[in-house]
Amino acid sequence: METGRWPQHPPEHRPRPAWPEGAPDVSDHTHSSPPRRIFIDKQSPKAFHALVQVSEAVRATASEAGLDRATVELINVRVSQLNGCAYCLDLHNRAALRAGESPQRLGILSAWRDTGLFTPSERAALALAESTTDPADATTQASAYEAARQTLSEDQISAAIWVAVTINAFNRVSIMSKHPVPPRPDK
Repeated sequence: METGRWPQHPPEHRPRPAWPEGAPDVSDHTHSSPPRRIFIDKQSPKAFHALVQVSEAVRATASEAGLDRATVELINVRVSQLNGCAYCLDLHNRAALRAGESPQRLGILSAWRDTGLFTPSERAALALAESTTDPADATTQASAYEAARQTLSEDQISAAIWVAVTINAFNRVSIMSKHPVPPRPDK
């Protein structure tokens, strides 16, 4: 694994190294630590840069469609919850707070159906995001799509699905790379 600076990506998509400088080589079997994972974003920067460009286009598409940044971040957090991506959860929880999302709503996002704290449009976007993340259940997918048509425009439906597709891709990059979550001091 090469050392040095990360490729130039937006700060929110710039993972931090999991292993300190001078960590044992994976071929060194005298150490009991597990083998290092390849940070695929660093190993294949052109592919990762293309994914970042898709993300930027999707963010612009969502904005043009009228999906506000807080709703986009709710989608990012919910999909990351479903996928169990710690790195993306850390990143997008902070982004959601910066976008004006409340700590209360973020805290109960995994149970969004059981509360009246989310608007009909947010609920529709979250249902679409969940069915995009786990598309195997055709009945749930059809139900989510029909509910979305009641409150979202076609542009918003498309944008919400693209947001979910994109964060699913970033989740897989971070999960397979085992991107670490750095500790942060409480404020």
